[in-house]
Amino acid sequence: MSVITILGICVVFFSVLLILVLRKSYKLKAENEKLMKATDNLLEDDNKEYTDFTEGHMYSNTAKKE
Repeated sequence: MSVITILGICVVFFSVLLILVLRKSYKLKAENEKLMKATDNLLEDDNKEYTDFTEGHMYSNTAKKE
């Protein structure tokens, strides 16, 4: 085997590794954005004002607000 053949095989091998790493990086970035969006939605739900559900038709309106 010549040096050129060995270098060619190394280039192909590392090119395949680079492509696999870039693909994995892209998938992780997409998952991270998805999780950040879900986290933002959860934070928005936590910041919503509490609504009193006892004023529905199933409960008597004995609780008075002041």
